[in-house]
Amino acid sequence: MQFHHHGYVSGDPRVQPAAGVGLDRPPELPDEVDVLIIGTGPAGMIAAAQLSQFPDITTRIVERRPGRLVIGQADGIQARSVETFQAFGFAHRIIDEAYRIVEMAFWKPDPADPSRIVRTACPEDDPTGISEFPHLIVNQARVLDYFAEFMKNAPTRMEADYGYAFEGLEVDDAQEYPVRVTLVRTAGEHEGEEHAVRARYVVGADGARSPVRQAIGCTLAGDQANHAWGVMDALAVTDFPDIRRKCAIQSGAGGSILLIPREGGHLFRMYVDLGEVDPADHGAVRATTLEQIIAKANTILSPYTLDVRNVAWHSVYEVGHRLTDRFDDVRPEDVGTRTPRVFITGDACHTHSAKAGQGMNVSMQDGFNLGWKLGHVLDGRSPETLLATYSAERQVVAKDLIAFDKEWSTLMARKPEDFADPSELEDFYVRTMEFPAGFMTQYAPSMLIAGDAHQDLAAGFPVGKRFKSAPVVRVCDGVPIHLGHHATADGRWRIYVFADGPEPGAASGVAAFADWIGTHPDSPLATTPDGADRDAWFDVKVIYQQAHTQVDIGRVPAEFTPAVGPFGLTDYEKVYAADPAADIFDLRGLDRAGVVVVVRPDQYVAHVLPLADPAGLAAFFAPLLAPRAAASGRPGAGRALA
Repeated sequence: MQFHHHGYVSGDPRVQPAAGVGLDRPPELPDEVDVLIIGTGPAGMIAAAQLSQFPDITTRIVERRPGRLVIGQADGIQARSVETFQAFGFAHRIIDEAYRIVEMAFWKPDPADPSRIVRTACPEDDPTGISEFPHLIVNQARVLDYFAEFMKNAPTRMEADYGYAFEGLEVDDAQEYPVRVTLVRTAGEHEGEEHAVRARYVVGADGARSPVRQAIGCTLAGDQANHAWGVMDALAVTDFPDIRRKCAIQSGAGGSILLIPREGGHLFRMYVDLGEVDPADHGAVRATTLEQIIAKANTILSPYTLDVRNVAWHSVYEVGHRLTDRFDDVRPEDVGTRTPRVFITGDACHTHSAKAGQGMNVSMQDGFNLGWKLGHVLDGRSPETLLATYSAERQVVAKDLIAFDKEWSTLMARKPEDFADPSELEDFYVRTMEFPAGFMTQYAPSMLIAGDAHQDLAAGFPVGKRFKSAPVVRVCDGVPIHLGHHATADGRWRIYVFADGPEPGAASGVAAFADWIGTHPDSPLATTPDGADRDAWFDVKVIYQQAHTQVDIGRVPAEFTPAVGPFGLTDYEKVYAADPAADIFDLRGLDRAGVVVVVRPDQYVAHVLPLADPAGLAAFFAPLLAPRAAASGRPGAGRALA
């Protein structure tokens, strides 16, 4: 990480200098805010964490609980989420405390004695190396703690406002702060009192029973699978040999278990199949006791036994798959006449089973997608039309998630004798692992995603999919790093310039491109506010084909070594070379005549274009950037209605 550019830092470099609204942040919830987030779940916290990086935007996040979450119900952290944590600076810290999944065991009835279960397969979790980051299990509460720490250390010094419950909202687009939100205090000396807040935008991250969703007239549509599961986080003594492996267990006695080892070496989670539920049950299955769940688990595990000594948490639920028709407050008849003011994220938009471990992961990507877009609009970087892309992009992802989860949860509940192929369950797991890992998302062409006309120039960076990092070598010091790991959650676009063959200083395509992006009035860098660092809005990096020892950094174009901070120090960490042991040009199918890869602030590839087509880059960014005169860095500057 980089620091000292504003002067010597002797303390924790993760604590950024306070700036903007963080210089005098009021402890009490103000009457007017730019963004009000309802709910401190994963979607809300990541959106708040992203917005905490915009010093001039007043964001507050409220929660009905009196304090932090103690026991979270979600625990699966897919590799895409760990990749995202890297951008927020805590990936390796959470990896150290989490349980890491490297394989999954499948247990089925013994053909010789169906009353007993035997292990039949144990495939790798990521045999193709889809990500350099692992698949983890860790308590949701710890994920929220890390986001809370990031927010508190950010320039805005953001913290959650606990003890506020959402009661209702009204929208009046004629007002400067169009959304009037009514909150009620749920704790403390003012418990029961109402508090009104006016906001430019509201984000409902308030769960499956979301009052915000109801307030904007959205409903969850879908179905119940009429199948119940008991879940418990337990400490136990057992002779089951795979208690510390993720397992899918199907028994001849009927019923299944999904076993998830938890962090800390002893705790584990069990999803225990309670069987089909009569539609006329009216929720009676939810009265199933913990003792009954444990007894059912022992029946399924035979001949092994489970002596449960302590249960931290347990519940009973029925699988349901539901999705809202929109993720914001713009009704179908109003599309094109107004832009959204109220958004919903996470479980407020989509509900499904816990079997694929997707709830927290997909919810965080909802919040990440929305957070930077709100930041860009309120900071004067982009027009309000940008906000319509949130619902358009994330609803498609949610639909795909529900379709996947329906198939996976149905297979998990199926009896062994009902499978046409005995290996069908594990085959499905291996065949589809890219989806639950979080890497199948591919956004469709839009104002944010270009077409694939030049995809052949960078085959390994599919447009619309997340930027898949690869090894490079930093030229200034010879340090090998992953290129994508320097893409922090700071709200900036990334422009990766993969150079053509000539060395720095010689006439080349990359030299011509550097001159254009640094001086041309159509360059996206031209919209950077006066007085800001040259790379304040766009992080432009160059990657040379030569070994780092063959790149003379003194001859690299100045656009790739910009001056930063009040002292005008040179940033040397934007110049890279291919790693001879793992050449990024070969790994990602990059055209050696040069190629430019544009990556969004949420790490998705937005465009691939030839090095010799700067006009194409200008055309792509033109509708995404506010006019130069309006780019003042003030909240709301440069906003334009659709």
